[in-house]
Amino acid sequence: MPVPDDQFLTVRQAISMIKDALEHQKPFSLVRVGDGENVVLAQDSVMTVEEVLKIEWAKLANKGQKGVTLPNLKLRDEMAEAINRADLVGIPFWRDDPIRAPQHLKRPLTEETFRQLKIEPKEVCHTFVNRVFAQKSKFWKLLKGKRVLLISSWADKVKKIVTRRPYDLNVPFTIEFTHYNQMDDVLATVLKKQDQFDVALVSCGVNAVVLCPRIAEQTGKVALDFGKSLMFIVERKAGLEHSSDRANKKMLQ
Repeated sequence: MPVPDDQFLTVRQAISMIKDALEHQKPFSLVRVGDGENVVLAQDSVMTVEEVLKIEWAKLANKGQKGVTLPNLKLRDEMAEAINRADLVGIPFWRDDPIRAPQHLKRPLTEETFRQLKIEPKEVCHTFVNRVFAQKSKFWKLLKGKRVLLISSWADKVKKIVTRRPYDLNVPFTIEFTHYNQMDDVLATVLKKQDQFDVALVSCGVNAVVLCPRIAEQTGKVALDFGKSLMFIVERKAGLEHSSDRANKKMLQ
């Protein structure tokens, strides 16, 4: 059964889950599903490939702007499996959803694809939980004293910011990730260096949905799909000193 908006886990509850995993050194993965993930999942499941390729998101993807080239049915299947394995899954609201996308590409498509691909998340919160995390000192305090791995095309720029005040994080190394075809190599690097980090913030578009559960399961660490928040921190659109205009006020709990 679809989860009503008022039964989503709050940001506070999501942070508590992360805190518990870090304190007890347990594997934990957060993934997030928005319009882009829905489009990938819709390929040859609830929409034909031809229909998917007409969607603006897919057109941008095939112009090199989304870190994936469509069609990619392998990614669809990997993503479906990953969502089922993740500990916490962000999905859109039914009502008043802040994601900037046509309504039919948000929660309605999430429910269609989940039903068709037999996806049943363990727990759900909102897709933009990452953007609220970025604004909450409680979240960043969780990471202080931990070794934080950044995986993103923005990783090096973000490191220069979050290793200084007010974040003061320890970032032992970063990994650049720009396209799906890097998945295996990036995971191999993570496994090789798994003793050098405690938590990974992963910002690589739809690819993070697949990567985060694999990191958590294969290393026993915490892996969070951090979406555009790393980019927004660099662009001064998110973080402790800047707020995201798409972080829904109702979620700031």
